Amino acid sequence: MDFNYYLTTIIFLPLAGLVIIALLPRPEPRTVKFVALAFTLSSFAMSMLMFCLFDRSAGAIGQIQFEEKVSWIPTINAFYHLGVDGLSLPLVVLTTFLGFLAVLVSWHIGTRHREYFIWLLLLETSILGVFCSLDLILFFLFWELELIPMYFLISIWGSARKEYSAIKYVIYTLLGSAFMLAGILSIYFTTGSLSMMELAGLIPAKSIIPLAAMFFLLLIGFAIKLPVVPFHTWLPDAHTDAPTAASVILAGVLLKMGGYGMIRLCVTIFPEAALQYAPLLVALAVVSVLYGAAVTLRQKDLKRLIAYSSVSHMGYVLLGIFALSQVSLTGATLQMFSHGVITGLLFALVGLVYDKAHERNLDNLGGLARQMPVIVVVFSIAALASLGLPGTSGFAAEFITFVGCFSSLAVEGIRVYTIAGVFGIVLTAGYILWLLQRVFYGPPLEKFNGVQDADNIERVCIFSFASAIMLVGLYPAVLTDIIKLGIEPIVRSIGL
Repeated sequence: MDFNYYLTTIIFLPLAGLVIIALLPRPEPRTVKFVALAFTLSSFAMSMLMFCLFDRSAGAIGQIQFEEKVSWIPTINAFYHLGVDGLSLPLVVLTTFLGFLAVLVSWHIGTRHREYFIWLLLLETSILGVFCSLDLILFFLFWELELIPMYFLISIWGSARKEYSAIKYVIYTLLGSAFMLAGILSIYFTTGSLSMMELAGLIPAKSIIPLAAMFFLLLIGFAIKLPVVPFHTWLPDAHTDAPTAASVILAGVLLKMGGYGMIRLCVTIFPEAALQYAPLLVALAVVSVLYGAAVTLRQKDLKRLIAYSSVSHMGYVLLGIFALSQVSLTGATLQMFSHGVITGLLFALVGLVYDKAHERNLDNLGGLARQMPVIVVVFSIAALASLGLPGTSGFAAEFITFVGCFSSLAVEGIRVYTIAGVFGIVLTAGYILWLLQRVFYGPPLEKFNGVQDADNIERVCIFSFASAIMLVGLYPAVLTDIIKLGIEPIVRSIGL
């Protein structure tokens, strides 16, 4: 089989669907939905084929596969350079999976169907481009492209303070992008290279600005996207006011762009700086874990509660990254995938509860288990996965991360930080069990007597999420065997 332009096809299939939708003369909403579904499903199917064909042998350690490289802007030595390795492949699969399910989540969208699915498909293409790009300029262009569709999805189809939340999201992200662009330009003027693969270990000690400054310019941009406390305040507003599909994509893969960037650029290109500032960043990770979990306990809005829980869970990703051991980095990458499917499912379920009960405030909910037996079962699976129940992806990811952090040699006192981070699971159990009890149990409320359970399309969507959670939880090697191929050369460059 010829794999020339295989990644290009995966990335731009949603864009092709966008073009067809845009050119359809007065399309029926049903036609628009099926076109979007067909192209996102095709992209997902191709990514799964790529996952199956990926070389997992020992000789594939650090190897870029399905690579495409074409001269793009010769003046600045920029290339249209795509490829995947063990680090990026799981995130590409996650993006196509969530892109397909986001269309199903949007099946009952009420207004402006053509525009809605155009922005949704453009969003998927931009995120796939980020995870597949191996040229810094190409990476940055896809990174910025993602802003446009997310802004319109929130500001048009959102709720409550949707314009405020959309603008706040754009301002925060653009601020981070400005720092990131400064870091990329500093790297280019120092080395003359924009290739992520060439830059590992290429930065000389004497550069136009200190190496630590380059490191933090990139790190700030990624920390805002992750997000890390105190750069997190855009996230609850964006989640609370976004439509359900946008929340699924935002929690599922947009946040992972920050963690991916930290590993791919900050740690890989600046291993010495990463090692030097690891204690600071590990401490910040623990603050994010505990602060995010503590604030989650105070939330009454279902979407806002899950949004703050994401701040806490992405703190585990930061902790695993800057523990800088092979096991902790593998755990952090697995945590990104796991959090993507778990929180994506939680936001999809919250959307279903709101669409059917027309209520998101915990004080006004209760007793829905009788009316929603299917939703309550799947919601319980997602919630228990979020608190790390054994047999779910949440447990596998957190356990591997904590084991890797506890045994790390990169940070003095790392065991204290790890134990403090583990305490976040206790807080998570508190708000998750409280959430389930308040929404689904207790005396049934008369006002919800006519509420319906999930329909067939909604069941396909939520069962797909739950299957992914259970598969990775019961057999994490399906991902860890691939992830370690991308992580091992990064750890080797750190020298621990």
